Amino acid sequence: MRYARLFAVATAGLLQAAIAQPSHAQQAAPSPAVLVQAAVATPLSAQSEFIGRAAAFDKVELRARVKGTLGPRQFTDGDAVKQGQLLFTIEREPYQAAVDQKIAQRDAAKAALVNADGQLKRAAELLRSNTGTQVTYDQRVAEQLQAKAQLELAEAALREAEIELSYTEIKSPITGRIGKAAVSPGNIVGADSGVLATVVNEHPMRVLFPVTQRELLEARRDGGADPGSIVAQLRLADGSLYKDKGKIDFIDVTVDAKTDGQIVRAVFDNKDNALTDGQTLRVVIESTNVPTVVAVPQSAIAIDQSGSSLFVLGDKNVVEQRRIKTGIVRDGLIAVSDGLKAGEKVVIQGQQRIRPGMTVAPTDAPSTPAKK
Repeated sequence: MRYARLFAVATAGLLQAAIAQPSHAQQAAPSPAVLVQAAVATPLSAQSEFIGRAAAFDKVELRARVKGTLGPRQFTDGDAVKQGQLLFTIEREPYQAAVDQKIAQRDAAKAALVNADGQLKRAAELLRSNTGTQVTYDQRVAEQLQAKAQLELAEAALREAEIELSYTEIKSPITGRIGKAAVSPGNIVGADSGVLATVVNEHPMRVLFPVTQRELLEARRDGGADPGSIVAQLRLADGSLYKDKGKIDFIDVTVDAKTDGQIVRAVFDNKDNALTDGQTLRVVIESTNVPTVVAVPQSAIAIDQSGSSLFVLGDKNVVEQRRIKTGIVRDGLIAVSDGLKAGEKVVIQGQQRIRPGMTVAPTDAPSTPAKK
């Protein structure tokens, strides 16, 4: 029994020591660790993104204007062609024969006019010598006028035949790149044969995209009413940005009643032929007037019913919750228009473990340059 009482006393003492130990550990609990970063003054501009479509400045559909057998092709599909370059031929012989016939008719009309001039001259001499009559003279005048009219008619018919003969050679009206030929040599073609091939001038390339009235009004309020103050970039199908920047050169003068939007046009040099007529693209635009703002990482901002706030690191590592006003959001940064100064450190990670007035153990986050 005596040994049992000694064992009970010892056990009770150990239990009391074990109960007291956690209270001591709580008093020595370390301050919560947080990641902090200084707010920076940096150029930051707003961006907007739209769906657009590439459209060549010059696009010509080649068609036959006279009927005949299509001759050998004078190009390879996809070739770069120059203005005036011969691309297709249509059998020339029937149209050359028509030209030769019209030349003969013109020459006959010239001869008839020479004869009429001579008859009129003799009639005039006879009238002056009183050996001819006024009626004969008037008749010769009419015959000369008719001969002139016949010559003019013959010359017009010759020009028409020569024009039709010129249509047997289909040349490129622009410099550009030619697409796939739609008709093979040897086929009979004519005005109803459709498009033989298409030539596209892709330098420069236009990109058209619709902008709503609300977006245009916001742009004007932000000082972006001048198209020259806006830079355009293209996001390609793989998500990458096209290397060359473009400029806005036109805003349509009418509003689409169905979408309440206006068409805006951006122009790109397209020297590397990366942009193709009809291609769908995402257009990213921003103003060249880039303001300098106080910015912090988006992860520092908390939003509740009262608005936006963040934790600011104060003296002796005590944190303060501060209400702020925010602005532009871009590339992971958010502009703070009121409530924060450049250089003040804000908590960007670990906010869920802290409360206002708490002492924290801060660690500076690696600095990353802001994107312009």
